[in-house]
Amino acid sequence: MVMAQTLFADLQARAACDIDVLAPAWCRPLLSRMPEVRQPLDLPFGHGELKLRQRRAEGRALRGRYDHAYVLPNSLKSALLPFWAGVPRRTGWRGEMRYGLLNDVRRLDKERYPLMVQRFVALARPADAPVPTLDEIRPPHLEVDPASVAAARQQHDLAADRPVLGLCPGAEFGPSKRWPEHHYTAVAADWIEQGGRVWLFGSAKDRPVADAIVAGLPAAAQDQVRVLAGATSLEQAVDLLSATDAVVSNDSGLMHIAAALGRPLVAVYGSTSPGFTPPLGERVAIERLGLECSPCFQRECPLKHHNCMRLLEPARVIAALRGLSVKGS
Repeated sequence: MVMAQTLFADLQARAACDIDVLAPAWCRPLLSRMPEVRQPLDLPFGHGELKLRQRRAEGRALRGRYDHAYVLPNSLKSALLPFWAGVPRRTGWRGEMRYGLLNDVRRLDKERYPLMVQRFVALARPADAPVPTLDEIRPPHLEVDPASVAAARQQHDLAADRPVLGLCPGAEFGPSKRWPEHHYTAVAADWIEQGGRVWLFGSAKDRPVADAIVAGLPAAAQDQVRVLAGATSLEQAVDLLSATDAVVSNDSGLMHIAAALGRPLVAVYGSTSPGFTPPLGERVAIERLGLECSPCFQRECPLKHHNCMRLLEPARVIAALRGLSVKGS
């Protein structure tokens, strides 16, 4: 969803238009912080649910409201609703043989369009247009309300008297994406020694990992850490990430959010590659070892050693933070 903002920005740069985005309800905190989006529309279907009758009803309820639909997922079912809504022009990549459902069908050459943002932005342009380059693609850029940030700080009793390092140690995809907890502990300890505070972000599933990071710190340093994993809504997580002075993250959704908020970011890669969906921003450093066995794109290390992450020393990440000229590091 963060990457999709590149399409919205490109559309508005080419012609004034109103953009509504139909997406799962959990996306609303992100869409409401994208200035190009007029209105988020909640898609009332769970992942993988077909529900043809309900999709037809939802589509018909949207009839006459839109001139053009861009269908970003490649699934057959994602193209049904704009078809039933009678949107005159329906653009998307061919995906699951969607001829008829889409009437502006593009054939995807993955080598020609290696990046996800290139694939999104290309849909805003004629099919025979040159491949958009990163230099001409506006990176995702979430905007937050200072009052919402202040309210989130107050609710979670987060002081603003020291530089804050945000750590995002979780990865929904699986353990292969996770940099070891003791490496995060070393980064946190260094930041705190320099006079800063640390906030740990993530979902409730990431709470055990976050607690393990804190447990590895000396007792005095633990007082400078707040575990927010599982304690915030996504909306609050976005707002609080915007209040950090730097972020260290695994390859995850929070990594992309931090980049879109313009935070100095060190992204740690191992089993995956930044070659398809890299975090986009002016102050981003990517740390990876590039071992022969990586990227494997597996949820768990197939070789059982996890060397791509385990051997990536904290000193590299600490040096990358300092290289971004982050205050407090």
